[in-house]
Amino acid sequence: MPDQILKITDLNAHYGDFQALFELGFEVNQGEVVAIIGANGAGKTTLMRSISGLMQNASSQVEYRGQPIGHLRADQVAALGIALVPEGRQLFPSLSVEENLIIGGQIGRRGPWSLDAVYKLFPILGERREQQSTSLSGGQQQMVAIGRALMSNPDVILFDEISLGLAPIIIKDIYAALPGIIGEGMTALIVEQDITKALSVSSRVCCLQEGRISLTGKSDTVSRAEIARAYFGIE
Repeated sequence: MPDQILKITDLNAHYGDFQALFELGFEVNQGEVVAIIGANGAGKTTLMRSISGLMQNASSQVEYRGQPIGHLRADQVAALGIALVPEGRQLFPSLSVEENLIIGGQIGRRGPWSLDAVYKLFPILGERREQQSTSLSGGQQQMVAIGRALMSNPDVILFDEISLGLAPIIIKDIYAALPGIIGEGMTALIVEQDITKALSVSSRVCCLQEGRISLTGKSDTVSRAEIARAYFGIE
């Protein structure tokens, strides 16, 4: 039986007086790839922020390997083995490609990911390692953001809007690289607007609708009609 690695229990999240998540609850097993889908404003990014420590919650609402982590800061969560590829990439604009990657490795976790491994995954980054990171194209910046997360050698990686705003050919390249990232037993949560791509790379799909889970099921068996009802709140 697979080992549970993440557990979300009665997760509520607020931005001031606005409540973004309502008593969310689900579990993720070791090595599982879960696609998180939903319309804009459904709560997907808030969920990613809550798991990664960018938004702190009651400690028991997020558990990692049975340990309550909802109250921890982002650096503490990363040190445990959870890495976030944030929406909008959020690179350090004054730093080079390589300097951005090195920052990801400063946590000091051991594992297979190094500068050489990232450059093998994304050869263009090796060619442009000395360039200022924000001088790259949007797709190349996304590769830097992914590489920076991998440099922390995580056990769980969170992709928030992995293909948002990217050209189709770049999206194809990013998805072509995913098997090399998550194919070695890494656990992943992937927030994605493209439902077809989300289903193609995941073992399970979870749909959010207005801060609540409206559907969860196996990616290869859930129907498009079920997704449409859950996505748009159609009865």
